[in-house]
Order: sequence, then structure tokens, then C-alpha cells
Amino acid sequence: MVVGIVSLRFVIPGSHSLKDKRRRLRAVKDRLRAQFNLSIAEVDAQDVWQTAVLGLSAVGTDRAYVEGLLDQAIQMVRRQRDVTLVSVEKEFV
Repeated sequence: MVVGIVSLRFVIPGSHSLKDKRRRLRAVKDRLRAQFNLSIAEVDAQDVWQTAVLGLSAVGTDRAYVEGLLDQAIQMVRRQRDVTLVSVEKEFV
């Protein structure tokens, strides 16, 4: 069994409240869940208006499959207009 974990740090330009931040993040999280069936949670910077950190995880039997799935998810996030991806950290267990 392989577990892939990704931490994505975002800047959310133009966010003026936590409510606005959550609305934009919810859209990103919903797209990721629908397309890739990943586990997703906001894991840091919950009280900062223009910064967010999402944790993504995927489980599989093959590291290449899990890594490919997470790479595709990262590429999808890079194409989002509401958020700007600042950094990516990957880990496999």
C-alpha cells in the first residue's frame, strides 16, 4: 500500500474575508474531489484571509499511479483562476 500526501500553499488575491476565502477554497476542493476522488482538508492558515494550505491524500497499491494522480491534481490546481499556488510539498509513505 502506498499513501501519497501533498501540501499545497495558496495565495488568494482579492479575498477580503474568511467567508470569501472559504468560498473560493470550496470550489477548488469540490473540483478535486469530483475529478480525482482525493481526501482534502484545510490544514493550516485557517484564520488568514489571503493564505490557505490544503492537504491532499491518495491511497493505492502502486506508487507510480498515486504519484501520477497527485501530479494531475496539482496541474489542475495550477490552472485555477481564483487561487495562486505558491508551493507544493509531496511525501509518500
